Amino acid sequence: MMGARVTRVFHNFNLESRAHREIGKAKPASAPRHPVTPAAVAPQDNPHQFQEEIKKKDEYLHALLKEVYVDSRDPSVVKNNRGSLPSKTEERRLAKAGQLGHLDVKTVPRGKISVIEALTLLSNHHHSPNEWTAETIANEYNLELKDVTALLTYFIPFSVKIFPPQDKKPLQPR
Repeated sequence: MMGARVTRVFHNFNLESRAHREIGKAKPASAPRHPVTPAAVAPQDNPHQFQEEIKKKDEYLHALLKEVYVDSRDPSVVKNNRGSLPSKTEERRLAKAGQLGHLDVKTVPRGKISVIEALTLLSNHHHSPNEWTAETIANEYNLELKDVTALLTYFIPFSVKIFPPQDKKPLQPR
């Protein structure tokens, strides 16, 4: 409590003379203004002149506007730069049923598969590669053949390999 009183005394010491000294200091000069034409600064003789200019039709601009032609099309027919339809009207198919019940994905866009379908087709191909060939899978799931071959070649689920450190012996399986 005592420290606050001392601080307040030093804070308010000679306050009025410090304020007068600050007010009396020379102010910095403002930056030079951009030169403007006197006609732009001078007040207008007729204040309704602006209203008349706004309502006046410019024939040159009107002629340019007549040359503009706007053609609109239904967005469901227009294709984007990749050649596919917009996502709102994308063809969808029913997904193959999984074991998750109400958490399963119900519909999948054509050319794509869900995670459950990917694991199912990889498992089918692993167990019977003669029956589940890349062509069969591509026809079954409406996929491109190159994508299916890449999936079967490079995606191996649940294959875990443990590499031992360089300085230790590898663990022997029991």
